[in-house]
Amino acid sequence: MQRIAFWKHPVLTVAAALMCASGAALAVPLNSLSAEETAQGWKLLFDGQTTAGWRGYAKTNFPDHGWVVEDGCLKNEGSGGGDLVTIEKFDDFDLKFDWRISAGGNSGVKYFVHEGKTGKSGVGYEYQILDDSKNSDAANGPNRQAGALYYLIAPNEAKHLEPVGQFNQSEIIVRGNHVEHWLNGARIVEFELGSPELKAAIAKSKFHSIQGYGEKMTTVLLLQDHGSAVWFRNIKIRRLNPTK
Repeated sequence: MQRIAFWKHPVLTVAAALMCASGAALAVPLNSLSAEETAQGWKLLFDGQTTAGWRGYAKTNFPDHGWVVEDGCLKNEGSGGGDLVTIEKFDDFDLKFDWRISAGGNSGVKYFVHEGKTGKSGVGYEYQILDDSKNSDAANGPNRQAGALYYLIAPNEAKHLEPVGQFNQSEIIVRGNHVEHWLNGARIVEFELGSPELKAAIAKSKFHSIQGYGEKMTTVLLLQDHGSAVWFRNIKIRRLNPTK
């Protein structure tokens, strides 16, 4: 297994670029864009080799431990390095990413992030990443399980989660006040910002007292350090027109 510390920028071989954690070969290169995607305005947020474009939460630099580039994946080792955020900020967007969680693991991808000046963890809407079979949080209900808008909206019956040890493909779409969560090709969460239903869910949640929570904002995108090993790859984004 090839392991790259964050400060090194070696060129991966073609073979390494086609392998990632699970060891399975892919039909297309990892962490790259097709000509069609480029024409559609997609941009890579992770090049598979370096940590360019990322920094630690509430920091200006990349964490000195806890996160590594490993076999074409951005990996959190679960060792207290803190959350990662994008240097760039976004309004309306379509974000795609692959993820793999360790057995019993917990993580997430957050948006509409209220970034404080200190600490290791950001508050925001969270696309939940979880081992639904072994993590104890799954027993608290489907709105705490993989793919959920964490603590607020549970995935629908279209959800299909790959077994632990395999990668899942996820997508978060924000267009105007409309938000969607996708998992392995299926739309599993859909909601409107500011809707009575969402406001009611927030009012009953642990986020009810956070000023501005639930409001749309220009946001960094956050990869969560929740103390579990988790791998991310194929992280790509395109900006959207909010009215189309």
